[in-house]
Amino acid sequence: MTYQLTDFLPTTKKELEIRGWDQVDVVLFSGDAYIDHPAFGAAVIGRILEAQGLQVAIVPQPNWRDDLRDFKKMGRPRLFFAVSAGNMDSMVNHYTANKRLRSDDAYSPDGKPNMRPDYCTITYSHIIKKLYPDVPLVIGGIEASLRRYTHYDYWSNKLMPSILVDSKADLLVYGMGEKPIVELAKQLKEGRLFSEIVDIAQTSILLKDVPEHPEWSDITLVSHEVCLKDKKLYASNFKHIEQESNKYRADRLLQKTGNRWIIVNPPYDPLNVKDLDASYDLPYTRLPHPKYKGKTIPAYEMIKFSVNIHRGCFGGCSFCTISAHQGKHIVSRSKESILKEVKNITHMPDFKGYLSDLGGPSANMYGMKGKKMHICAQCRKPSCIFPTVCFNLNTDHTQLLDIYRSVDKVPGVKKSFIGSGVRYDMLLSDTKDPESNKSHVEYIKELVTNHVSGRLKIAPEHTSDVVLNMMRKPSFEYFGQFKHQFDRINREAGLNQQLIPYFISSHPGCHNEDMAELAVLTKKFDFKLEQVQDFTPTPMTLATEIYYSGFHPYTLEPVFTAKTKDEKLEQRKFFFWYKGEYKNHIVKDLQRLKRPDLLKKLFDR
Repeated sequence: MTYQLTDFLPTTKKELEIRGWDQVDVVLFSGDAYIDHPAFGAAVIGRILEAQGLQVAIVPQPNWRDDLRDFKKMGRPRLFFAVSAGNMDSMVNHYTANKRLRSDDAYSPDGKPNMRPDYCTITYSHIIKKLYPDVPLVIGGIEASLRRYTHYDYWSNKLMPSILVDSKADLLVYGMGEKPIVELAKQLKEGRLFSEIVDIAQTSILLKDVPEHPEWSDITLVSHEVCLKDKKLYASNFKHIEQESNKYRADRLLQKTGNRWIIVNPPYDPLNVKDLDASYDLPYTRLPHPKYKGKTIPAYEMIKFSVNIHRGCFGGCSFCTISAHQGKHIVSRSKESILKEVKNITHMPDFKGYLSDLGGPSANMYGMKGKKMHICAQCRKPSCIFPTVCFNLNTDHTQLLDIYRSVDKVPGVKKSFIGSGVRYDMLLSDTKDPESNKSHVEYIKELVTNHVSGRLKIAPEHTSDVVLNMMRKPSFEYFGQFKHQFDRINREAGLNQQLIPYFISSHPGCHNEDMAELAVLTKKFDFKLEQVQDFTPTPMTLATEIYYSGFHPYTLEPVFTAKTKDEKLEQRKFFFWYKGEYKNHIVKDLQRLKRPDLLKKLFDR
């Protein structure tokens, strides 16, 4: 299918003129290149606003170093400016866990680095407020969403206030922003003043006084100033933040910062199937903007032949931000919507018949929810599957199996792979329901025989039950069970496929001894580990709060975390016990720990 320039949201003054527009309603600035595809947040919000009858322009990766012409070229919008750092927090995008500057950026043309600033949302916002101080400014995307309260910033190694304070924005939209941005546009079109808009769900504002609300109850968090002085009290905030983000009927959260209040309104209910389908049914071209002709955008290449079938995750992992941003409750697309997108992909000129992923935050949570939703409505737990799978969770995989098989029957599709992470603990848990248990067995067989591209990546993350408990992950015994089934199915099917496990070092609660035991256990499985990483503290995760404060927010008990470069290196070296350059260091470490048993298991021939 051939697209015209006018099929994309306008990105230049010339494109406005082609459309005959003198002024737009909303100008959206993004830290990512503009890819008109439902996997990229800026495109989704732009198309959502367009569907409300608004004229929307997008300025991708504006130059913040020159005379700021990129920030001026669209002029003054009728309604508001909007800013997103992009699909990643800009600091995670820029730096490794060791705070080394990355040499590329997957969301920029040809992977070019330095196309966005550090603390991108704040930098863009300051420029806009300086140029247009009287125009309302809305911030959103994952960077703003996860920095909506006082938060620890790993890269500056300090507590920062809500990003509303530093950005000077007028409104923050958190989470998946379709509903709040539509409501904001509606109220503004009705003539309501921006300064009067304080009651939209799933938004945050900064005010001197807290307005009353007839339906919302309030929880007051420890103030920013107290957080700066007392790490334990700072940690105590997170329990409320996480619980309220997981509830169906959440309370409004308030946090004093200076002489003003950060007010975080409760989230909307999760989208229903019809609304999620509608979001994916907007007129995306599914392509990078023509301005990038001849250039490759790595993040797009990764997902161009993949289909996202649901959003949200009820895993509740301590180190993960997915549930904090997308929500705990799963929202799934209809089968019809998924098949429609697959058919569109088959018409792409460079499609060779292989779908790289049919997935979501977790591959096998499609269509899952509570058996009795009134029980879910009362639940505040961060995870539905830790420490055990909830009795009220329907884990039947029949619906998902039908999706896989229906997609594979679409003309032009040779094979669909599952690239998203699989929660194998769900598949190996006895639900007491024969039909669900049967679907688990069937799913594993279907996955291994038909949807693995030679290597299946899964994430046990660690082997120590103590560390896994801190991570909110299942016992490593589940991995052993899954590997046994994986190997058996491969043998029976005459396949030669590999399991590639992911592991994390330096996670809160992890000691050198735990890493040594990890080395011994993975050696038993004949793994020479490749997919490994140091824990990276990112805003609004349980593990980050423990890392900074030294206390577990739910118990307020102290927890050890490796923090210094040397401490992290000491843990990381156990991943590579099989490399000669690490052997002497490991031997000395295990001698110091008085663990000759582990030493023997690692190096005794």
